[in-house]
Amino acid sequence: RLYNIPFGMPNCEDESEARTLYLVGDFSAPAEFFVTLGVFSFLYSMAALVLYLRFHSLYTENTKLPFTDFCVTVCFAFFWLVAAAAWGKGLSDVKAATRPSALISAMGVCQGDGVVCSAGTTPAMGLANISVVR
Repeated sequence: RLYNIPFGMPNCEDESEARTLYLVGDFSAPAEFFVTLGVFSFLYSMAALVLYLRFHSLYTENTKLPFTDFCVTVCFAFFWLVAAAAWGKGLSDVKAATRPSALISAMGVCQGDGVVCSAGTTPAMGLANISVVR
């Protein structure tokens, strides 16, 4: 939800006042899908662990239970692949929306003749990149 993030843009006509701009984009859906699937996977693995350890005889005697467990595990693996791809695309969109050159080009004050605008620093995305790899 980048549209909630404000940043100040200096106003060259009036030195004392700065305009507030907002970033553009809502990339929360892929992140929420990724996190929700991770939580459900964790809860299912804990339930399966209890079933394997506490009710081992029920698991070995019932022929449908191992097959159901296998099918649910395959579904979770597929959805995990889809969620990781969606979060990877969402992260690349966040990077594009927060790239300093894109922000500078959106500032009207930087479009004047003889005006040179430069970004102080680039955003650190290392931990976000690691989240996609996991």
